[in-house]
Amino acid sequence: MKLPSATTYAFWLAIFRLYTGAFWLMHGIPKWTQSATFMPPSGLMTQFLNEAITNTTGPYQAFLTNIVLPNSWLFAEMVRTGEIVAGLLLFLGLFSRWGAVIGVLLSLNYLSANGGLAHLRVWDTINSAAFVLSLMNVVLPTSLVLGIDGLFARGKGSAKAAKAVFVEEPPMTGPTAPTA
Repeated sequence: MKLPSATTYAFWLAIFRLYTGAFWLMHGIPKWTQSATFMPPSGLMTQFLNEAITNTTGPYQAFLTNIVLPNSWLFAEMVRTGEIVAGLLLFLGLFSRWGAVIGVLLSLNYLSANGGLAHLRVWDTINSAAFVLSLMNVVLPTSLVLGIDGLFARGKGSAKAAKAVFVEEPPMTGPTAPTA
């Protein structure tokens, strides 16, 4: 069985990146277009924080209670801006790994707020899917095709494929290990 070409892999990685970018945009855009339903004091962000505080314990709960809750408006802005920035960077393929890192950090925060990373029940949610999607975009070169990053890479020549070269050597005539 013959493996697909590198171009085929790059195309499918680009589709994967575009999907991940669209995912973050679909979650971030409504937070901007329907601000009243998301922003504190009466929006979903306040509900989310109150549930997160009851679902968590330890230092993360203290962080939510003492830092995030009193500054909920600022953190709500960071959440909705982070989702849009992650989505745009991934969708455009511009600094896509940075966009993916933002997505990883957002989804880790959402997973933590749902009860902690050590609980299996949080790993069957949409937030775990967002984590995996974003993480794959961090570790794989998903923006070399259909992305602005790929245009810059081609300009530098870093996207050129390596070619194997056979170098002939004379046959061995004696022992190859050094003698003591």
